[in-house]
Amino acid sequence: MKKALVTYYSQSGNTRKMAQLIADHLQSRGVQADLIAVQDVDIDTLPSYDGFLVGSPNYFGTMAWPVKKFIDDSIKYYKKLNGKAAAAFTSEGMIGGGGDLVVLDILKAFLIHGCVVQGMTDAGHFGPVSIGAPDERIEKEVAVMGDAFCSLLNRP
Repeated sequence: MKKALVTYYSQSGNTRKMAQLIADHLQSRGVQADLIAVQDVDIDTLPSYDGFLVGSPNYFGTMAWPVKKFIDDSIKYYKKLNGKAAAAFTSEGMIGGGGDLVVLDILKAFLIHGCVVQGMTDAGHFGPVSIGAPDERIEKEVAVMGDAFCSLLNRP
């Protein structure tokens, strides 16, 4: 069974709700999804995962510092995460708040690690961006992202 880390930082609870939707979707597709708040992730477990889905609220067009710290700490495993799947998601307070920038910041780090990212044509191109609490639109985007992520996990 493939194993994914779904990790997030959430102050309001909206990013946590998105992470739960993602973990539930992955589990429905037969993936073991470990849902862990980013500040509770043991960085030494990273190599044991087949992929990573990382979420952060949007703070001034970038990720929250606990997510940045997680990424900075992951440098310990530079060149050891090559070929693993990666995806990102965010929540923000308003339309046009820079959510895509947050998702891209997270994805950049995992691309530098050598991870594989799947763009999406049927949803938010880079990853789901929730405006406030997740709604039906986000549930659909989470499903599209989850399916794309599972395809990456199962590629030859």
